[in-house]
Amino acid sequence: MHPFPKPSATVVVVRDASQGFEVLLLERNTGKNVWVFPGGKVDEEDGPTHWLEGWEEAGRQAAVREAREEAGIHLDAASMVTLSRWVTPEVAPKRFDTLFFLAWLPADAPVQVDGGEIASHRWFSPRLALSAHHADEIRLLPPTFVTVSWLVDHVSVSGASAAFAAEPTPVFRPQICQRDEGVCMLYPGDAGYEARDPGVPGPRHRCVMGPSGLRYERDQPV
Repeated sequence: MHPFPKPSATVVVVRDASQGFEVLLLERNTGKNVWVFPGGKVDEEDGPTHWLEGWEEAGRQAAVREAREEAGIHLDAASMVTLSRWVTPEVAPKRFDTLFFLAWLPADAPVQVDGGEIASHRWFSPRLALSAHHADEIRLLPPTFVTVSWLVDHVSVSGASAAFAAEPTPVFRPQICQRDEGVCMLYPGDAGYEARDPGVPGPRHRCVMGPSGLRYERDQPV
């Protein structure tokens, strides 16, 4: 158990498309078919890295740097919208405190993955990304899956950006439980969150990892 999560940043890169918008996913070069958003740890060059300090600006700089290093794209840190904050549970051997940002990229901007840490890239509509996950074409981890699920609710980049900018940044500190159907990750706002009991009746805000992949349940908007 490590009590101090490392500050990290992730950027959800989107672009306008003929119908709605698309999100950029990168394939990790691990042979496990895991697809992620660009991101990584905050470095000293990005700004303050102590987890107790206000480090959102350092997170923005880290997100820009990681997008450039992993995908060869150049983003404007000032125009990015803060989406969420994910804190790895204390039971994990490695812990991260990760800010997620939303960033727009011109439709004609090229993407060039590094060929080392990242093997390839694809643009998906949010709905298609979820379908590909459930068809076992790509594997999404819970924070990525949940974020893509949010994007399905929006029809344009501008609409998504405005909606997220207008709301407080939700903080995710998952409580991990076991159910008959699989692992259940409870998030703040779920009726069973404080008790770590997925059976408590009431509002749902959770992600369930079952035989058919992930399922996100949310009764109220985040």
